[in-house]
Amino acid sequence: MVQHTEIPTGPPAARKQVGGPATRHRRGAVWEKLAHFAVFGAPGVLVYACFVLAPIAMSFAYSLTNANPFNPPRRYVGLRNYWMLLDDEQFHTALRVTTILTLIVVIVPNVLGLLVALLLDKPGRFYNAMRSVFFTPMILSSVVVSVIWTRLLDTDGLVNQALRALGVHQPPAWLSDPDYALYSVASIISWQMLGFCVVVYLAGLQGVPVELQEASSIDGAGPVRRFRAVTWPLLAPALTINTVVLLISAFKTYDYIKVITNGGPGAGTTATIAFDVLQTGFDANHVGYASAMAVAMLVIVGVTTAVALWILRRREIDL
Repeated sequence: MVQHTEIPTGPPAARKQVGGPATRHRRGAVWEKLAHFAVFGAPGVLVYACFVLAPIAMSFAYSLTNANPFNPPRRYVGLRNYWMLLDDEQFHTALRVTTILTLIVVIVPNVLGLLVALLLDKPGRFYNAMRSVFFTPMILSSVVVSVIWTRLLDTDGLVNQALRALGVHQPPAWLSDPDYALYSVASIISWQMLGFCVVVYLAGLQGVPVELQEASSIDGAGPVRRFRAVTWPLLAPALTINTVVLLISAFKTYDYIKVITNGGPGAGTTATIAFDVLQTGFDANHVGYASAMAVAMLVIVGVTTAVALWILRRREIDL
């Protein structure tokens, strides 16, 4: 049986009204969503644009000039500052120092934080108190931590005094020896970031279902096998959070270097890229070149973080 579809008839004005209320309702819903965004989201977006996006755009604009407040006029130089970075030995040294520092700060707190979290994942007041003890360094200022450890690691500090008491006649010069300075700074940063990793891993451990642990135990799996087969796969999100946060924090390290070693000992032994950016921009007044270094650092951090996130998220999906 053939069905006939009725074709609207009548004047054009009448035909335009077909579906009119529904269309007006959809438009009203869109305007309502925009109004909600304007009330709740726009302030945050505005702050982000003013204090993050605008400075990045300004830095990129400066990087294309020879900006120097004490040597006007400012001229457009294109990508010359970026080409100069390719032959700048100081920048290459800072990149190498930053890479070594980042690797240490990402690996050490992650490994130690997981071990400490496994030890503290028990009920009781003692374990609650110990969690607070490990997290305490995180609430301290990085400058305060740097000053404290500078006193402890001084040539006549408590660390070397303890080593002498144990029979070490010539303790290392932790902060004034080029062979130890960078690793000493990395250890200080790792010590402060350890509490953050412990808290994140503890949150992940408390989210592991007890039923899975009991089932694997009934199947005959020992503690190590249970950790590898049950606990560790479920800690993948915690590992992602810790790795990304530590990666970004370590790569933009400046305050520790400034307070503890001021880029030394020697020529750039502990100078990171962030340290060189501020030294070049504010001490040497080469604002254009420092901006190019900052943009290059931003690109390196962005690419490295994106790759790390891609790898870690693929691991979460595969598990």
